Amino acid sequence: MKKILSFLLIAVFIQLPISAQKARLPEIKQLQSPQNPKLGFMIHGGAGVIRRGDLSPEKEKAYRAKLEEALLAGYKALQNGKSGLDAVQAAINLLEDSPLFNAGKGAVFTADGKNELDAAIMEGKTLKAGAVAGLRHVKNPINLARAVMEKSPHVMMIGNGAEQFAKEQNIELVDEKYFFTQERWDALQKVIKQEKEKQIQTPKPEKSIQSPKSKVQVLKTEMPQSVLENPYNKFGTVGAVALDKDGNLTAGTSTGGMTYKKYGRVGDVPIIGAGTYANNETCAVSATGWGEFFIRLGVARDISALMEYNAMPIQQAADRVIKQKLQNLGGDGGIIAIDKYGNMAVSFNSEGMYRAYIDGSGKPVVEIYKD
Repeated sequence: MKKILSFLLIAVFIQLPISAQKARLPEIKQLQSPQNPKLGFMIHGGAGVIRRGDLSPEKEKAYRAKLEEALLAGYKALQNGKSGLDAVQAAINLLEDSPLFNAGKGAVFTADGKNELDAAIMEGKTLKAGAVAGLRHVKNPINLARAVMEKSPHVMMIGNGAEQFAKEQNIELVDEKYFFTQERWDALQKVIKQEKEKQIQTPKPEKSIQSPKSKVQVLKTEMPQSVLENPYNKFGTVGAVALDKDGNLTAGTSTGGMTYKKYGRVGDVPIIGAGTYANNETCAVSATGWGEFFIRLGVARDISALMEYNAMPIQQAADRVIKQKLQNLGGDGGIIAIDKYGNMAVSFNSEGMYRAYIDGSGKPVVEIYKD
């Protein structure tokens, strides 16, 4: 009888495609995780060229304090039995209200001296999502994104239409002056000055580069070097991911975009599957970085797909997308992610990333640098 059973098991296994056989190995490891989901919460405050010594002790202390405050606000919401949506919104609200981050109050300026804000939120149980873009008067864009998800038949609203909807939903609106911060304004003036000095009136033409691994020709648009040199010009997006008591996953992200952006540019944050994604079968992801590349790769959804179709552990899936695919394409940035068992992942290919999470013992951990 034992020989017959062994023969049948072998027969079933060898009929599986090689890829499926390989996929079974990490899946078995995943089954060792708790079947009853544990609470999980993570946040980020953007990625970029952030090296030790770049921040003054006072500035670093301020970043760490605000990240921990937002982290604990979200986690305590989960501990009090609130939903992942409530936890993500609570944490992001605090980050949006801080001038330290490129979201809400600390949003960077566009080329015409305006602030344009984007946000998105998604819950993994039903795959419902809400996104907003090009806002100029909404104090907390993540609140409007949630309203779009819960109180409209749509997924995305932009510009004046989105703000009209905000009025109807009693979402707090503010004068454009609310978003003014001297640091962001000075960053814009620096870029404008440098661009005038270089006599650059239009973006440089696209050039073809070759991916060293796939050998596929891809296009990379050069941005003004003055924008790329300063991490505050490029990154600073905030986001959060949560696993609540009901086993539901949630992701939310909010941003002010890029300094000196033109032509109504919209990045990856409000694009569901690019900068924000949640699915109870796999994971919740919030991204930060050079949005154009995240859109082209569908970064957040790609991480989920690697887990769904290849049974890949969350950290491995995140690294495959960020440290291989994104890197090879020429983009940079990072993600935070949490899976349905509470396993967490952080992956970035930049010099640093503001991030915080609740560890296995329930303690807050705040990190900024790569090492």
